[in-house]
Amino acid sequence: MRANRFILIEAVLPASIIATATDRPENIIVYDKGYRFDRDGWIYIHIEGESYERGIQYGYLAAPELQAILKNIRYQTYWDTGKDWQFFVDASEKLFMTSIDQEYLQEIKGIAKGANVYGVNITWQDILAWNCYSELTDYWWPNEDDGGEIASKGRCSAFIATGNATSDGKIVIAQNTWGDFATGQFYNVILDIKPSNGHRILMQSVPGHLDSFTDFFVTDAGLVGTETTISGFECYQVHKTPEFLRVRKAMQYADDMDQFARIMLENNSGGYAGSWLLGDINNGEIMRFEIGLDYSNITRTRDGYFIGFNAPIDPRIRNLECSDTGYADIRHPNGARQVRLTQLMEENYGKIDVEVAKAILADHYDVYLKKINPCSRTVEVHSELDALEFMGSSDDALPFSPDGTLDGKVANATMARDMSFLARWGSSSGMPFNATEFLKEHIQWNYLKGGYLKDRPSWPWTTFRSGEGR
Repeated sequence: MRANRFILIEAVLPASIIATATDRPENIIVYDKGYRFDRDGWIYIHIEGESYERGIQYGYLAAPELQAILKNIRYQTYWDTGKDWQFFVDASEKLFMTSIDQEYLQEIKGIAKGANVYGVNITWQDILAWNCYSELTDYWWPNEDDGGEIASKGRCSAFIATGNATSDGKIVIAQNTWGDFATGQFYNVILDIKPSNGHRILMQSVPGHLDSFTDFFVTDAGLVGTETTISGFECYQVHKTPEFLRVRKAMQYADDMDQFARIMLENNSGGYAGSWLLGDINNGEIMRFEIGLDYSNITRTRDGYFIGFNAPIDPRIRNLECSDTGYADIRHPNGARQVRLTQLMEENYGKIDVEVAKAILADHYDVYLKKINPCSRTVEVHSELDALEFMGSSDDALPFSPDGTLDGKVANATMARDMSFLARWGSSSGMPFNATEFLKEHIQWNYLKGGYLKDRPSWPWTTFRSGEGR
């Protein structure tokens, strides 16, 4: 089916911009200086040039996905909040326009223009709101809605290691993304950005997003990075720079980890507060950079590891800016993964490499029940299998929720120097998800019928590199 879609797209492209090189992937599509191809569940998109032109490339090449996303978020936003999508579109323009650099505003406008050229009816305000989606729905609106509590959630497992912790003494970084399957099915972009100014970036992303959003990247400055969002975070300030803009700017313009942190702290809104795990392959140093609203913390080493499990280490962020992080509660996904990730890092200390990293991301050991038990407490999260009988901390999670681990990404220093990383779409372990069978068994989620919840088959680990397909 996907191959047929590419044939149809190529049929409407001018002959001058269709790829003909024999060493390119068979399903490649070229538009101006940009191109895309599909491989093993992923969509690889390369864009380059000035902000508006690379935006047009991006919007055109991701147009089919943007059309599907718009249909999906219009439906789910109303279901989840009771407010129409246009309400959040209007809010994003009102809240964030004063803090957007012209470079990125032009890129956003270019994305909309490129999608329009393809034939998708989408506005640049839609693109802005889509980039701000998490900040709007998880931070701004819950706080705006009659003083409700901010609903920030933890959504990743990650680690970074270096020195004596790894098999070759060099950096190894790994992360998997945890999210709801209905929107998470769109998080399958490998985005290669070659901007006219700043550093080249290769990252996992989401169609139409300027940043990674899933937060896994390498840059030609020698930086690697990932992040786990802080759950239970309660602080947010409006009319500040949204997180997606700060992190994109940091990836593109930071020459080192300290500069990355400084850019992230500029006009910080508190949106998408997180624990960043950063590495510099030029000197083997790694950093844990925790950022809340009023508080932040940096810890660094050239010999050891840091883990990410959606709860902050810094007592100020954990106690003064969060309501409940599940930090030490092993009945809770965060507390359980803190324990299990530490166990795995210690058990493999001195042996950590790409293969060990892949195994860690796919781990299904439940430290609360002390057995193999894929569930919301395991490093590879499977909420769709979890009845939540033992949830201890206050949480809005529901039994047998259709969400969990969406992927796996791993890189070592050699890969990062080559601007490449390994990725697996579907789940880190390859465990598939059958939407039809799930909805038949759990009819409480039947509102996701009609194509909103899709199958998640097993895909292999695949290497992607910057400039691939040229």
